[in-house]
Amino acid sequence: MRAVMRRDPQSGIGAMLASGPVVPVIVVDDAKTAIRLGRALVAGGLRVLEITLRTPVALEALRAIAGEVEGAICGVGTVLDAKQLEASAQAGARFAVAPGA
Repeated sequence: MRAVMRRDPQSGIGAMLASGPVVPVIVVDDAKTAIRLGRALVAGGLRVLEITLRTPVALEALRAIAGEVEGAICGVGTVLDAKQLEASAQAGARFAVAPGA
């Protein structure tokens, strides 16, 4: 089964952004810290989390936070191509941001 995010980029984005005062952009260098970081951000009222795809462990961190952190709405940033978008959707991303978007 192929995981694909919604084609309508505006669908649901307003509700997602209303879930918190800001959207932290996260660069994860060590996947072992991802769950703890995600839990701390959600506990602090920041539910919508953007994990950048700038590190080799970004998808692993996304998978961990999306699967383990209750209340987190995970997405990805620095998406450069369709392959990254597909992998992100399969890892649990609910939104994606490309550079310059």
